[in-house]
Amino acid sequence: MSQPVLRLARLCVDYPAGDGWLGALEDVSFEVGAGRALGVVGESGSGKSTTALAVLGLLAPEARIAGGDILFKGASLFALPDAERRALRGNRISIVFQDPFASLNPSIPVGRQIAEPLALHKGLSDGAAGEEVRRLLAEVGIANPQQVALAYPHQLSGGMKQRALIATALACSPDLLVLDEPTTALDVTIEAQILDLLEKLRRDRGLSMLYITHNLGVVARICDDVCVLYAGRVVETGSAESVLRQPRHPYTKGLLASLPRVAERKHRLAPIPGRFPDLSAPPSGCIFHPRCHFAVDRCKTEPQVLDKDVRCWRAEELADAAWQAPAEQVDDAPVRVPAADGTPPLVNVDALTKEFRLGGMFNSSRVQAVDGVTLRVAPGEVLGLVGESGCGKSTLGRMLIGLIEPSAGTIGIDGGSQKENRRNAQIIFQNPDSSLNPRKTVEAIVGRPLVLHGLASGGDLRKRVVELLEMVRLSPAYLARYPHQLSGGEKQRVGIARAIATSPKFIVCDEAVSALDVSVQAYVLNVLADLRDRLNVAYLFISHDLSVIAHIADRIAVMYRGAIVEEGPVDDVLGPPFHPYTEALLSAIPDVERGSGVQRIRLRGDAVESGRHVRGCRFQHRCPRKIGAICESETPPVIEPSPGHRIACHIPLGN
Repeated sequence: MSQPVLRLARLCVDYPAGDGWLGALEDVSFEVGAGRALGVVGESGSGKSTTALAVLGLLAPEARIAGGDILFKGASLFALPDAERRALRGNRISIVFQDPFASLNPSIPVGRQIAEPLALHKGLSDGAAGEEVRRLLAEVGIANPQQVALAYPHQLSGGMKQRALIATALACSPDLLVLDEPTTALDVTIEAQILDLLEKLRRDRGLSMLYITHNLGVVARICDDVCVLYAGRVVETGSAESVLRQPRHPYTKGLLASLPRVAERKHRLAPIPGRFPDLSAPPSGCIFHPRCHFAVDRCKTEPQVLDKDVRCWRAEELADAAWQAPAEQVDDAPVRVPAADGTPPLVNVDALTKEFRLGGMFNSSRVQAVDGVTLRVAPGEVLGLVGESGCGKSTLGRMLIGLIEPSAGTIGIDGGSQKENRRNAQIIFQNPDSSLNPRKTVEAIVGRPLVLHGLASGGDLRKRVVELLEMVRLSPAYLARYPHQLSGGEKQRVGIARAIATSPKFIVCDEAVSALDVSVQAYVLNVLADLRDRLNVAYLFISHDLSVIAHIADRIAVMYRGAIVEEGPVDDVLGPPFHPYTEALLSAIPDVERGSGVQRIRLRGDAVESGRHVRGCRFQHRCPRKIGAICESETPPVIEPSPGHRIACHIPLGN
């Protein structure tokens, strides 16, 4: 057997915590073989990023290596002098970070940033480095490398930024590429392009990859092997196919059960209950036992060891057992009462348009962010709005609740006035870290809309805030906490409690679960579904993740370049006939069951395109099923394959 490119041998990493130390990694061992990709998965806090930073030698100064070793091609990295280890970083071991917006310097042209490792490690002149930069940009799929090399980061789309980061990481022909959530911030179609690129690079260059992610579908798509981390411990390892199809550790079973799936629409998801353990004082016995559906008394006292690649003494006994949702979540779930036939729509949107001016003071060009959208949402209904970044989803959602003024068209919410709509229509934002005031307590955050709308005061105010927190499954113990003291899922639930405080009839959920781990996402989706059923509130649920939309929505609207190109009941939209854009979105979903064996529709470019008016079909410049000049010159007719299912396309039904 050939020597692995990377080997972690019982690595332990600690961080200071009060008077002691917090064990971020404990006895972590795994290997990355030559030309192979290892996926490291787990919830936030599991130690995934700490692992990557330890390999690169980029741990914070206060961190300490408490034990173990990291070997690169058989040589201990810890035994190397600092100068030699720096010479490896960015040269033979490179990294691509999660957020290209934060990783690229906004004040330096992209080409100069890609050229830095070439000058530092290879000693190339400016001319030679510039030529190599253009070659690298072409290799990662940039169509106009010379122009992009001269551009600044803000002039590139998210997918192009990530390609530029990958080009930088590849500049010195590394042996190992570390990827830390490199597609989390990207749309599903752009993510598919980046994953295709990484597969090609691995094949062409013989690259080894350490791929860190919480997206199990991505692991199935690109990784040969997988290592599951929980609270800094390896709980299961093996081939990606065996771990994802026949998980043995309860934690892996729980992660997989949390996933929404397009092909398997469940009434409720089965998230992992509880919260992450305090690693400064971890629980006795198995570290996962407080959250484990299968735990017995022995699990609470007996520490677990990694045996046959799984850290659970009940693994063989539970081989065929399925993860189940906590009983209280199932028992407490309200029963949904659908709206009666003939019930008038709650939300009426007609010919809604929003036009923005591009550039600065002297730039008169404009873009139609939303272009003549007409929608209806019934009381208690969930309308899923899906599409890539730049399609106009968030602009539409913010117009509906009055945060953005439309250029044309009308919005009606239950026939209310603009003042009434401020109470009847609310929003849940994508990122709770930026939407919650860090200087206010949970009680003040949730109570503010009650005070502003005169709905509660004095002792009744706190009582109502407690009721709202209990609706989102948070106890009164959270009243005095600040946002930084909450987990990501807890923060988002506070945002939901704030949104329902005014008893709204309609809520815009703008990518409300896209920043969350799969288990936390499942929990929040269940909370949103319960609130919909209990309060009869309607949602416009905005997402680029069709798996999430398929789980929670009653109907789906597919948006492309400001317009709705397909709309209908979930089952109709997710089954043929499709609009070609919907078909491409569905094929791009990284799915655990499908892995890498599915035929994908690969779209060129992205959805953002300047221009005030669209001639012909707005999707014709990327459509893989374009039928001719008619697509370029005539607006597509709206065809109706079944009642309520509408597709704007020139392709005849049955073709």
